[in-house]
Amino acid sequence: MAAEKENHVEEMQILEQRLNNILLQKHSFQMEFSETQSALREIENSGDDVFKIVGQLMIKSDKTRIKEELSNKEKITDMRIKSLERQEESMMKELEGLREKVLKSMKNNKK
Repeated sequence: MAAEKENHVEEMQILEQRLNNILLQKHSFQMEFSETQSALREIENSGDDVFKIVGQLMIKSDKTRIKEELSNKEKITDMRIKSLERQEESMMKELEGLREKVLKSMKNNKK
């Protein structure tokens, strides 16, 4: 029974590490999403001259094309965030199940 409890505790630790990685990725994508939305708002308020940074150069670009690129980036980033949220939710449920098993085995050992 002790070995089973140890296995559950190890699984919990691994899941917590994976969950932490997912949360970091999600945060990164949320920041990227916010920046993309901000850039889209700026393009709407700008004149016809729009510039894009490519490497170390700032190049004049077509406003419609840049707007389309940013909209696509926004959609892709949103999909990634939603995917990470589903993974997060699944891991949280799995983690909760393992916690219940560990607590149950600890209560049974005390009896």
